[in-house]
Amino acid sequence: MCEALCVWLLVLFKHLGNYCDEVRSCAMAERNHLSLRVINGEQATLSSLNSLQSGSSCLARKFLAPSEWQNITVHTVTQFSPSPLISCTQSMPQGATVSQITAANSEQSCDQSTSSSVLRDVHISARLMEDFLQLAKDNTEKDLETCGTLGAFLKNETFYVTTLIIPKQESTSNSCQATNDEEVFAIQNEQSLFPVGWIHTHPSQSCFMSSVDLHTHYSRQVMVPEAFAIVMAPTDTSRSYGIFRLSDPGGMSVLKECQETGFHTHEETGDGSPIYEHCSNVYTNSNLRFEIFDLR
Repeated sequence: MCEALCVWLLVLFKHLGNYCDEVRSCAMAERNHLSLRVINGEQATLSSLNSLQSGSSCLARKFLAPSEWQNITVHTVTQFSPSPLISCTQSMPQGATVSQITAANSEQSCDQSTSSSVLRDVHISARLMEDFLQLAKDNTEKDLETCGTLGAFLKNETFYVTTLIIPKQESTSNSCQATNDEEVFAIQNEQSLFPVGWIHTHPSQSCFMSSVDLHTHYSRQVMVPEAFAIVMAPTDTSRSYGIFRLSDPGGMSVLKECQETGFHTHEETGDGSPIYEHCSNVYTNSNLRFEIFDLR
């Protein structure tokens, strides 16, 4: 009896051993298959997106040789703190041109600047503005404003806008307030950028600078005289965007003395000039490389 039981146990252990070997082989095969999928996924991601902790969408560019750069689809990247951000890079083909931005259908010509001093030229990619509008699309459809900060480097007395930073923000249909400003400052400081401007949408309004916009811009133009504001108004059939600055000294003087908050009217300038005007020193440069950091 004992001898038969021992034989039965030996047979059972043998079958169990074979079964374990099969399970182990299947597990290893599945793990290898999964690892291969993860590796391939990482390679695909790294070829199209350079990302560091974020939770938002961004129009990305492939990180390939310049001759192979091309647009790809919008990606949703879910990542975690600290310092959430996503970085997208664009480089346009060689041989592109630089063009002065005109103020079509505007109240004042670009050549009629009232600036009391000579401003340095600023170059910006028109594609940057298009990409910002794409990133703001979800908010725009909800009738919420979206804002971003523009950073530039200075070379040969010309500013080149190379960075768009979209901060965390609180928005309504006619206002947008950035939060966590220290994240924006950290990027500007790390890359030695000048805060030459900002960009925001008017999702359902026309293309103009509100009294709140003027106060927001005043603090920037005080620091950098070349600072400008881009207003993107996709529903304005006469002018979809405008690039503005406060007239100097007229508009700057009015805003300096104004202590009101919220939406309000401003006094006329002392010299009779408009409070703000279209920029005459901003040019589109289709060969300008830029990055987008979406911190939302």
